[in-house]
Order: sequence, then structure tokens, then C-alpha cells
Amino acid sequence: MEVVVFGAGNLLLSDEGLGVHLVKQMNDKYALTDEVEFYDGGTMGILATHKLEESSHVIIVDSLEAEGEAGELRLYKKEDIMLDKIPAKMSPHQIGLQEVLTISELRGKAPDTITFYGVIPESLESSVELSKPVQARLVEIEDMIVAELKELGVDLVYN
Repeated sequence: MEVVVFGAGNLLLSDEGLGVHLVKQMNDKYALTDEVEFYDGGTMGILATHKLEESSHVIIVDSLEAEGEAGELRLYKKEDIMLDKIPAKMSPHQIGLQEVLTISELRGKAPDTITFYGVIPESLESSVELSKPVQARLVEIEDMIVAELKELGVDLVYN
């Protein structure tokens, strides 16, 4: 079983960099294993499809372009994503998650399970720092991912 925690986003646009900040934090904190990879997907979009296709379980963290309060955390599973219950484009510069997964499904290589942790941004201005409401979600998301990994039989070890 291979699990990838996929952090998407642009570090130069404040809250858009949420996923990248999260995987960096987890890479710094936990030892590498053969079971899980914390992957900085940045703004690669469709160019990172191979990471989704190589994994049985995918956990995606990104900002979410949606109505709601800044810092609001939303959790979606593969069924929600494929049923178009989330916005087609998580951010304006990338191909939509549904399109990437549809391509993977057509190729017969979609992951078995997907969890998407999305946070509504407060700021997409030029900055390498997360806004306070989004920054406040990092520990919560990390704890949720650690619990999800444990359910999958993956026990993380601190560096």
C-alpha cells in the first residue's frame, strides 16, 4: 500500500500555498517510510497525475475556491469529488481535480481512495506567509491526516 499526501498550491500567493506549507511541515516532522510520501505538488496540476496514479490512497491539501468564511475547512472524499460536489477548479491556474481524476480513471489508474482537505483562503495576495485563519488550520489538518494514516495502518515516526 502506498499513500501520498499531496500538497498543492503556489507558495508566492499567500493562502494558495496551504498544501505546500503542510507537506513541508510534515516532511520536517516525520521520518520517511516506504508506506507514505509527503509530496509537494506545487502548481503542477496535470503534470503531477503520475503521483495520483502511483498511489492506492491519496490525501490532497489545497486552498478551496468556494463560498464561506476564510479559514473554513471542508473535507471531501473521492465520491464527492467525482460527483462534482466541489468546485471544478480549486484555483484559477490549474486544471480541475475532477479532470485529473477522470483522466486517471479512463487510464484505469485512479487511486482507490481520495481525501481532499480544502480551506477557504482569506488572501491570495503576493506573500509567502499564510493568513492567520488559514495558518490556524495547519495543526488541525495535520492531526486529521495522522489519524487517517493510522486508520490505513500507517504509523508515522518522528524525525
